[in-house]
Amino acid sequence: MTNHFRRYTIQYIMGNDIKIKIKRILASLENLPYFTLADLSSIEKNKHYLKILFSRYEKSGKLIRLKKGVYVTERYLLGHNGINHYHEFLANILYQPSYLSLDYILYQHNLLTELPKNFTSVAKNKTARFANKLGNFFYHKIKDDLFRGFDILKEGDFTIMKATKAKALFDFLYLRKNFLTNEKAIEELRLNLGEITRKDLKEFKEYLKLENSKKMKEIFATLYKLWKR
Repeated sequence: MTNHFRRYTIQYIMGNDIKIKIKRILASLENLPYFTLADLSSIEKNKHYLKILFSRYEKSGKLIRLKKGVYVTERYLLGHNGINHYHEFLANILYQPSYLSLDYILYQHNLLTELPKNFTSVAKNKTARFANKLGNFFYHKIKDDLFRGFDILKEGDFTIMKATKAKALFDFLYLRKNFLTNEKAIEELRLNLGEITRKDLKEFKEYLKLENSKKMKEIFATLYKLWKR
């Protein structure tokens, strides 16, 4: 065997091995709702190689970057892109711990009539934002003792954390409390107060006690006045 033929044979075998490895890697990812480099450590330990591979497949569209270091395959996304539960699940996953709230949940309960353009969540950590092919994901920080008032729901294959109607309303007003200086400011929020029940108001008061600020009590008093009209 000549040296030239030997080198060609070795390169051919190595090339096939790499192709097989890449196919194996991609096949292992297609059923995952998201993944990171660390999830592939059992298949490929060379992180530098994986980063190059991910970059290449992101450019070709076979991988979608959800945020730095977090991806999903194009094939998985095509199977779930029309399913809103997947997007809601991602909203919880991209920044943890967090739960969907604010505009997004208020719209689902008809308290807001304008379709939200973003996925809005409440988080324990600092305010953050992520943009990807699926949309914009906003996270607003709240005090640890107010990180409550959400349900853990099973939607298809996904587990999703969503604020209750009352908590979404509380979060919405709490994050705007410095701007809600009078009755007119609250009216301009265009909340559909007819969708609020006495049960919702009772739950709202629980969060009011926890937050225990004069400002939020004043906002609630005005809200209640408008609700009774």
